[in-house]
Amino acid sequence: MENSHASTSLSYADGLAKAYRLRGETGRTVVAVVGDGALTGGMAWEALNNIAVAKDSRLVIVVNDNGRSYQPTIGGLATNLAAVRASQRYEHVLEYIKTSLSHTPLVGPPLYETLHGIKKGLKDVLQPQVLFEDLGIKYLGPVDGHDEQLVEQLLRRARGFGGPVIVHVITRKGFGYQLAEQNEEDCLHQVPAAPSPGQAAAAPKRTWSEVFGDEILAIGARRADVVAITAAMLHPTGLAAFARAYPDRAFDVGIAEQHAMTSAAGLAMGGMHPVVAIYATFLNRAFDQLLMDVALHRLPVTVVLDRAGVTGPDGPSHHGMWDGSILQVVPGLRIAAPRDATRVAELLNEAVAVSDGPTVVRFPKGTVGGEAEACGRLGGMDVLYEPAAGDARDVLLAGAGPMAVMCVQAASRLADQGIGVTVVDPRWVKPLDPALAGAAAAYRLVVTVEDNGLAGGFGDAVCRLLREAGAPTPVQTCGLPQRFLAHGKREEILEDAGLVPQHLARRITEAVARLTPELADHTQA
Repeated sequence: MENSHASTSLSYADGLAKAYRLRGETGRTVVAVVGDGALTGGMAWEALNNIAVAKDSRLVIVVNDNGRSYQPTIGGLATNLAAVRASQRYEHVLEYIKTSLSHTPLVGPPLYETLHGIKKGLKDVLQPQVLFEDLGIKYLGPVDGHDEQLVEQLLRRARGFGGPVIVHVITRKGFGYQLAEQNEEDCLHQVPAAPSPGQAAAAPKRTWSEVFGDEILAIGARRADVVAITAAMLHPTGLAAFARAYPDRAFDVGIAEQHAMTSAAGLAMGGMHPVVAIYATFLNRAFDQLLMDVALHRLPVTVVLDRAGVTGPDGPSHHGMWDGSILQVVPGLRIAAPRDATRVAELLNEAVAVSDGPTVVRFPKGTVGGEAEACGRLGGMDVLYEPAAGDARDVLLAGAGPMAVMCVQAASRLADQGIGVTVVDPRWVKPLDPALAGAAAAYRLVVTVEDNGLAGGFGDAVCRLLREAGAPTPVQTCGLPQRFLAHGKREEILEDAGLVPQHLARRITEAVARLTPELADHTQA
């Protein structure tokens, strides 16, 4: 299953097992694998609640228990699973525990000896399976997940049971891949492929997430009311330094974006200013909470959307191409789209200064590029490029976020074709600055560019603004096609979508060529 979110496999499996039963395919068994980190998400427990009463569903649930999601698993469930891991009788699993506990100062060795003594004296004691069997689901394990023969034996037993079964396996994340095993922060999640023999690793460049992390740390030093919330993404979203500096003001809620958002609402009600840092695609899960729990009450919560727009090789479920559209419908919400590192800091500070409603700051994945300094202002917007003195004002080109930098490059190409272009960065893409509508009347064409799906995004908002203001200038919107985008490098996907300077300049040149004087007069009539 291609999916952007954890905690979903059990619901897929529940439905699939029911479908097989209804179709009379009684010999088929569905196997779902769910991590202990994924079990921190509420959707997994909604599924378990239903699976428990589906006694005739041939469904095997493999709980892959490695004590981690993206970082070490936290919360009450993790504590329960830790107890299970630490108190069963299989020798090979006890050895696994011994290896783990030997690295724990002071309490580790004595605790291991105690567990070992309990094992010897109570060989026939029931396995600690209460957590799942209280739900009415058969439980097998725990076993060493790296012992293939033993895991196969348990899976065969589970298949023969004829109803829902939990198979609890203990594994080590990143096992067998040295780079992952040595990366304590992330293990396998973001560790890249090993470089080719003899190839030196590329020098790391500054990422958007790191820029945000540095600035939120500085803001935290100035404002004691600012708190940070993450959903099992402390390091990937850049919040690790803030958490180290202010551990009492940083909350990792596990893979639970819905809870993160409404918990932020509670914090805001209590006088704090929460900053919720999540991936843009994961906001989809928390949209209702942002709409009804935060925005409805005009609460000062800042949502930082990392990985907005095209994310590249993360695949179709991870492209952050939806938030720019779905957030346009939220009343009272302000959305900032920084074009470069300087604007990340600038707009983040403006966002946390808002006290009468929620704000969003969105930026892409990867390394930040060069700076694009403003050469003027248009209302609250930055003007990044203007026609030379005496040249015509043909096109008003508005780029959202990093697309504004690309628009400057396209404008330079258009100037070589004798087309006068003014490039503006709106900075805040919701609400739009009314000055944009006022300026549009002086141009033959308005073009918008965004790293978001075309339907209902920034471009559509500009069209609505001009229409409501009675501005006659035609608008062309450029953005991501409204379809699921495949794997690929960010640069390749943007080029396929026409969101590179060369393609954009050609498209604008063709649009201007179609605007003959007669057509322009007719449009303005």
